[in-house]
Amino acid sequence: MKNSRLGKLTALIWIANLAAGLVVTILFAWVQLSPTAAANVPGKANGQSLFTLTITPRPTITPIPPPTRRATITPWPTPIPGPSVTPMAQPPANRSVIGYSIEKRPQEVFRFGQGDVHKLIVAGIHGGSEINTIQLADQLIGFLNEHPEYVPQNASLYILRDINPDGTARDHGVDGRVNANGVDLNHNWPYNWKLDWNRDGCWIWRPVTGGTYGGSEPEVQNLINFIDKIHPQALISYHSAALGIFSGGKPDFPPSIQLAQAIAEVSDYPFPAIDTGCDYSGNMTDWAANVRGIPAVDIELTNHRDTDFDQNLRVLQVFLNWSR
Repeated sequence: MKNSRLGKLTALIWIANLAAGLVVTILFAWVQLSPTAAANVPGKANGQSLFTLTITPRPTITPIPPPTRRATITPWPTPIPGPSVTPMAQPPANRSVIGYSIEKRPQEVFRFGQGDVHKLIVAGIHGGSEINTIQLADQLIGFLNEHPEYVPQNASLYILRDINPDGTARDHGVDGRVNANGVDLNHNWPYNWKLDWNRDGCWIWRPVTGGTYGGSEPEVQNLINFIDKIHPQALISYHSAALGIFSGGKPDFPPSIQLAQAIAEVSDYPFPAIDTGCDYSGNMTDWAANVRGIPAVDIELTNHRDTDFDQNLRVLQVFLNWSR
């Protein structure tokens, strides 16, 4: 009997303990969830629970948008006039006109020497947008007028100072690039000519065309006739800027490559030239090499401002004495 009563008492004690634990648990949960109630519960100091569980919220992450892929194109710089050249008081006796532009401006050629080995330098095919090539031609003309002995006795040097005088008269910047028909004369030669071409890596700052057919422009026709008259054994076409030396020929013409290598050895112009991916269709030096068999190079001056006169005197000396 005594044991029975003891068992009942023990059971009641366990039940009381469980009930008390349940009440404490419910009270703790209520205090944590209700700030108002928590302020009135014993064991809270100034509304702060002695059993507060602090949870640091997860930081908000702002999504970063993917980068926008845009091709960066550096605008073609407007040429700054190079060093001025004092005009000659009177045209030298070696001046001649090989033809006239669309707007009836003369294409002037200057000859130095009387030898049978003919060499030709052409400047200004892109007119006023590459005005420093014309300025270089004028400097070379002035120098050779004062130093005719620079030309070997067996040679004759011809300098066409500006093949595109209409473009030069129009503007000494990007608007001076084409002739009066809006044609890029270095895309108009009747070899590998295209009505239009892929403009990736090419000059794109104004609308240009290659003409209505290869050799359609009078400026190009005049120079073709002159080349067929003098039969030059090598040719330099001056451009700007910064790409280096291009050897004429597509496919490659080994004598053009040899001439380019000889010029690169005495100049700062890189060879092979920097490849921008441009399609140089209807190009003069390619026509000269592949159609007429003339070793030809395109030399790009360092920028659109300077004539690089000193190093082009070295180029001139190599050019005058070079043979394949």
